[in-house]
Amino acid sequence: MPPITPTLWFDHNLEEAVTFYSSVFPNSRIEEVNRATDAGPGQSGDLLSGAFVLDGTRFIGINGGPQFPFSEAVSFTVECKDQDEVDYYWDRLTDGGEESQCGWCKDRFGLSWQIVPQRLYELVSHPDPARATAATKAMYGMRKIVLADLERAVE
Repeated sequence: MPPITPTLWFDHNLEEAVTFYSSVFPNSRIEEVNRATDAGPGQSGDLLSGAFVLDGTRFIGINGGPQFPFSEAVSFTVECKDQDEVDYYWDRLTDGGEESQCGWCKDRFGLSWQIVPQRLYELVSHPDPARATAATKAMYGMRKIVLADLERAVE
């Protein structure tokens, strides 16, 4: 099967976004950039598009303009091994962005993320329906997922 690469449409801030994401995610890099020439479009030297890798996942970015803003219809899930990882990604991605609920947030570019500890999946799908329900109810009351609060809820 050929690779599937998410392509993201930015509002003329692709260069800032790629620099930001590369600073947040380990093992990240900018692979290639496509800049405008004297033939256009835009000013010569402006970044038109580029490919970048965030911890092994390849993306393409386009500096397309304001016509197609991001929405919650598309989000990226970051599965975290523990609370420290949740805190790290949550704090960085909400800096200049906004918190939502149940582990969802938007970064400063409007892109939606789900910052989810792996343990959450175990708790909300627990074989004991009472524990699964308690974990789910606790999650619904959270913005950032706090594992200690989830664990207390299921006890």
